Amino acid sequence: MAYEDIIHLPYHPSKVHPQMSIHDRAAQFAPFAALTGFEDAVEEEGRLTQGQIELDEMELELLNLELNEIAEQIDRRPEVLLKYFVPDERKEGGSYPEIRGRVKKLDSFRRCICLEDGTVIALENLVRLERVQDPEENF
Repeated sequence: MAYEDIIHLPYHPSKVHPQMSIHDRAAQFAPFAALTGFEDAVEEEGRLTQGQIELDEMELELLNLELNEIAEQIDRRPEVLLKYFVPDERKEGGSYPEIRGRVKKLDSFRRCICLEDGTVIALENLVRLERVQDPEENF
């Protein structure tokens, strides 16, 4: 059998070199990443984004009509469902989140819509706006 002649011999620590700590010894066997950041770069490249949608004239007109109706009822804090473009910080394109909330203000100077929860959305990024019907409105 292999090493049969030395397997039971006593261990003699070095008198010259200090014994390595368990932590330092374990670090010798830690995985080595030759390409630091490579996995992150591959993951980033694989992340999908969408291009910004350009609304046609008819869609813009419908959006403006909805905004005008909301402006007329701003004192009642109408509840809306919004879909808007958020540009990606690292690559071309972006995403289209949807948010539901109550409109606090339509800022025509800054050209944005402000919700009660503090969300501010630029009107140029808005692609869909729907008023959420309040059940009490029908009575």
